[in-house]
Amino acid sequence: MAIPSFIEGYGEVRPFTTAFAAPLDAVRTGARIRSQRPGQSKVLPSIREAILACGLKDGATVSFHHHLRNGDDVLRAVMHEIAALGLRDIRVAASSLFPVHAPLVAHIRSGVVTGIVSNYITGPVAEAITAGALPNPAVLQTHGGRARAIEAGELTIDVAFVAAPAADVYGNLNGIDGPSACGPLGYPMVDARHADRVVAITDTLSPHPLTSIDIAQDLVDYVVPVDSIGDASKIVSGTTRVTEDPVGLAIAVLAARVIDASGLLVDGFSFQTGAGGISLAVAQDVAVIMRDKGVTGSFAAGGVHAGIVAMFRQGLFRTLFDVQCFDLSAVASYREDRGHMAMSASLYANPASKGALVNHLDCMVMGAAEVDIGFNVNVTAVNGGTIIGGSGGHADTAAGAKLALVTTRLAAGGAPKIVDAVECVTTPGETIDVVVTEAGVAVNPRRADLRERLAAAGMPLVEITRLRDLASRQTQATARPRIDPQARIVAVVEYRDGTVIDVIRQRGGK
Repeated sequence: MAIPSFIEGYGEVRPFTTAFAAPLDAVRTGARIRSQRPGQSKVLPSIREAILACGLKDGATVSFHHHLRNGDDVLRAVMHEIAALGLRDIRVAASSLFPVHAPLVAHIRSGVVTGIVSNYITGPVAEAITAGALPNPAVLQTHGGRARAIEAGELTIDVAFVAAPAADVYGNLNGIDGPSACGPLGYPMVDARHADRVVAITDTLSPHPLTSIDIAQDLVDYVVPVDSIGDASKIVSGTTRVTEDPVGLAIAVLAARVIDASGLLVDGFSFQTGAGGISLAVAQDVAVIMRDKGVTGSFAAGGVHAGIVAMFRQGLFRTLFDVQCFDLSAVASYREDRGHMAMSASLYANPASKGALVNHLDCMVMGAAEVDIGFNVNVTAVNGGTIIGGSGGHADTAAGAKLALVTTRLAAGGAPKIVDAVECVTTPGETIDVVVTEAGVAVNPRRADLRERLAAAGMPLVEITRLRDLASRQTQATARPRIDPQARIVAVVEYRDGTVIDVIRQRGGK
């Protein structure tokens, strides 16, 4: 889709050119420091008092993180107080938004919220943006792109509200104590270091000091105790469970064989899976191969889940690098296991970093809503502009890993998943190495070396165009909803370097 050079409500556009453009020069900005006087308490009695103490004004940007995923209650509580105070034109910079954040829709319609920046959006907020309810285009970033934008001062945060499972009275925070334990606080680590003000909201307030610290006291302005910050049991969602579908399991077995045949599955192997059901199943099959071959990996990374924890505890990996937990087994491991370490979103995937961990990955396994014959992947919008999520770490890990592997069925819900051109480009095809389906394995023409290895190992290789044809026949797909190229842009899709890789236009309207 054509991308204009200027977008109303967004500004001048830097167009995407290539995933591997000239190296970024990192320019780091810091928050204004306001020292605390000896004896001055950071603990405030309410969220409202914290908002007032921070001096929040109309037009400000407030940030939130998603470690509690669909169990988070902090965003709702904070935005309720912001609205009650009569503030308007607020930009919400949330690392991700889930169905639980539906109350945000009312604030959009009332004019309290006029902008959203996020890495992943699903549920009622996505539906409202799709329908054009948000005055300014939403900005969809990657996990690494968000960290880069914050550190570079492109995304400025007036107040970061951190949902802290545990906090002490001097502002040390962790994610392992209390009833809402969620694991490492990898996303707000960046916000806390660069926001103008930082407010920790906790349902477990402890005397100073905490014995385990994710975010330290020198970064936190205020601490607010509340009855509950959310429901940690809802960290697990429908997209973070291993598939039980026979076709999906067969794809996972084939994907594990591809990883083995790639030549990367040797001592020192590093690995990450996405949160999709097939991707999670791949981890189980890779574990079997590693045990059979006696391979000990260096690290597994990303959002950590029970399957990766099991591999770590079996000695298949020496270390876990964890930016967020996908289930309570991972939370328990972070609390209990030496070698299970927290990492910030910047350490994880910032393309302007001196050492982003994604650049040291051997293999990343990820899912897709659509893949096209150019190997471009869409996990952002389908059906004529319906927002279904966003990149998260998809584009970041694809760019960094030696083997970026996409697992997908040929079709789902009566629609093909291998198509001529994806509706929205999330991850550019130049960074995808192989696509694994129930009908075989397609290798990117850029990777002749990989194709040669897989052919020698007897993998069922097919051309991506053949997969497209099979997907079309399987579904007898009808034409997609037409996207009006003149319709209003409701979301801007940024690549990890801040360039615009695609836009989403309002469905069925101007």
